[in-house]
Amino acid sequence: MFYRDLTVYGYRDDDEFTDRESGLRSISFRPGYARLNVGWLEAGRPYRTGPVAAAFVKKLSDVQAVQWMNVCRGMHQCDLCPPDEIHEGNREIRIPGAPGVAYAAPSLISHYVTAHHYQPPAVFVDAVLAVDLDAWAAARWPDVPFPWIPDDAERLEIE
Repeated sequence: MFYRDLTVYGYRDDDEFTDRESGLRSISFRPGYARLNVGWLEAGRPYRTGPVAAAFVKKLSDVQAVQWMNVCRGMHQCDLCPPDEIHEGNREIRIPGAPGVAYAAPSLISHYVTAHHYQPPAVFVDAVLAVDLDAWAAARWPDVPFPWIPDDAERLEIE
């Protein structure tokens, strides 16, 4: 699935965070922030390549380990890789940017950066580096690692 960087995200109307520890609890809501695409790459479509700081790569990977957004049942396979190399993703991440803006990226973004030399926009890199990872990693249900969840968000718990 391809979307140009920094275009308006429109794949899903709602955002849904899933509890990474149980996978059985979620918070869904219609976002009050603008969502901008970053890192939605596809074979045959051009994308920017270049070096990125090792600190960014590490932090992006760490963020992905603690935030589970829009988890899907199916898997999306990287079509930039040769057929004998399988790299899959099944969720997204949200990174807060300027007030009222969040960046929407696929879970394959770390793979795209490291394996395919994808260079995300500087505003995304800066936003990832600004994430307070300690606070995000410490978040436990019902708190989730994202700052702009509305009070009226729908909460689902499967027992």
